[in-house]
Amino acid sequence: MRTIGKPATALARTRRARRIAAELAVGFPDAACELDFSTPLELAVATILSAQSTDVRVNLVSPALFARYRNAADYAGADRTELEEYVHSTGFFRNKTSSLIGLGQALLERFDGTVPHTLDELVTLPGIGRKTANVILGNAFQLPGITVDTHFGRLVRRWGLTEQTDPVKVESELAGQLPPADWTAFSNRTIYHGRRICTARKPACGACYLAALCPSYGVGVTDREAAAELVTGPERPHLLILAGIGDGPGRTGSGPGVDAGADADGLAGIAVRVGPAVGGRPVRPRGS
Repeated sequence: MRTIGKPATALARTRRARRIAAELAVGFPDAACELDFSTPLELAVATILSAQSTDVRVNLVSPALFARYRNAADYAGADRTELEEYVHSTGFFRNKTSSLIGLGQALLERFDGTVPHTLDELVTLPGIGRKTANVILGNAFQLPGITVDTHFGRLVRRWGLTEQTDPVKVESELAGQLPPADWTAFSNRTIYHGRRICTARKPACGACYLAALCPSYGVGVTDREAAAELVTGPERPHLLILAGIGDGPGRTGSGPGVDAGADADGLAGIAVRVGPAVGGRPVRPRGS
C-alpha cells in the first residue's frame, strides 16, 4: 500500500479536513439524510429503526408506520404486538418497540409531546444516543451536529483526520477541525462517500476522486477499471468523471486538478494540484 503520510499536527489535520470538506461538496452537493421523514418525531423514529438495519429497509417500513402512529401519544399508547409487526423487518424489533413506546411516553411526560432540539435533552430519551441526536439536530432542526456512524468513523480515520475509535472522541476532534456550519453537511457527505466509494470491505481507491488527499490510498482496489465497477449510487457517473473516468465534461469546481484556493478561514497555501496519474493514483507535487 502506498501512502502519503498522516498529518502530524492539529493544524495539518484541520487543513486536510477542510480540503476534503470542499471536495465532498463537489462530489455530493445535494447529500442529505437518506431516511425519509417529514417531522422531527418521524426522523427520531426512523433513526431508532435504522440501528442494525439499512435506510432502504427503514424507508420501506416507515410510510405505513408513520400513517398509523402520528404523534408521541400514539407511540406512548401503542399496542406492543401491533407495533412489533410494523417494525419487525428492521430487526431487533422487540428492543426497538420498547424504545419507541418509551420515546412516546418520555416526550409526553417531559416535553409536551414534542421532540427537543438540544443534544443534552435528546440523549435522555429512550433509544437516542449521541449519533441519533446529532442526526436529528442537523437534519430536522438545521442545528450543527456531527454524526459518527460506522461509515463516518472509518473514513475520517482513513483520511488521517483522527486516530480515535471512540465515537465521542472522534466527534470532538472533527468538531475542532471544521466550522459548526459545516458539521451536518460534512457528516452526510462523508456517509455518502462511505456508502458509494470508500466501503468497508472493498474501497474503490482507483476510482476515488479524493485519492490525492488520502493517506490510506491502496487499502482497496487500485486498478481504475475494476475500481470503477465498485462505485455505486445515483451519483456514479458524476463521481467517475471527477475521478477522470468515463465520458462527460471535466470538473469546473475545486478539487484534484484544480487549485482549491484558501479555505473558509482564509488559510492560504493549502491548495492541491494533481499531476499525471502513476499506477492509477493522482500525484501531488511536493509541499502540497
